[in-house]
Formats: sequence, C-alpha cells, structure tokens
Amino acid sequence: MRRYSDKQALSTLSEINVTPLLDLAFVLLIIFMITTPLLENSMDLVVPSSAAASKEVDPSKVKIVSIDRNQVIKLNDVEMTDDELAQRLAAIRREDPQAAIVVRPDRELPVQKFVTLMDIIQKAGIMKVGVMTRPEED
Repeated sequence: MRRYSDKQALSTLSEINVTPLLDLAFVLLIIFMITTPLLENSMDLVVPSSAAASKEVDPSKVKIVSIDRNQVIKLNDVEMTDDELAQRLAAIRREDPQAAIVVRPDRELPVQKFVTLMDIIQKAGIMKVGVMTRPEED
C-alpha cells in the first residue's frame, strides 16, 4: 500500500535556511573581536622605501643611536643613560627640527628595551627614524 503526503515530489523550497548564515555571522564576529585589540597597539614608524626621496637627508647630520646586548646606549659613540639621551635628543630637535636618527640595535637585544628606546625618540619629537639592519648570512 502506497502512502501519499501533502507535498509533491518536485515542489520547490520557498524558505531560506538561516542556520548557515548565522554560523557565518558568528564566526566573523569572533574574528573581528579577536583582531581589533591587536590593531590598537601599533607604533608609527617611518619605514624606508626604495623610491627616491623627495628631499634627501645629509649623512653628516644623521645621528646614530646604538644599543648593545648589555643595554648600553650610545649616541654617536658617546655612552649615555636613558635620561641623558632624552635630554640630548630634545636639544638636537630644538637645533634642527628636521633631525634624523638611525637606531642600531644589537641582535640579542630584548624587544622591550628597543621599544623603550623608540619611546624616548618619539617623546623627543624626532620624526625621521630609521633602524639599521644587515642582511641575513646564509
């Protein structure tokens, strides 16, 4: 005996299943909730580019701040403390508002000390900052 239902075999579905759509919405919401706090903790750096600069910096006016693995800071090979460096960089900024600084960190330097050094440079108001690196050796 064959049973018949109310629906025909070839009828179309007139309702949209929203469960996959809600799953996608919740996944996107979670992704945005995780990535948004990471975007707020950024630091403004002047990144060197390969294109020709509109105004070249005179190499004789560039100050080099080096820091070794023992966290000894030197400005043009003169050893300084953090406070002395901040005062000297502020004086350099007053003398020349377009002053440029190149930071030469040691490979073994803790990242937090490097960030502290960058904060000192930023507080001094120096906007032209570069980081000296060397290519990886094979």
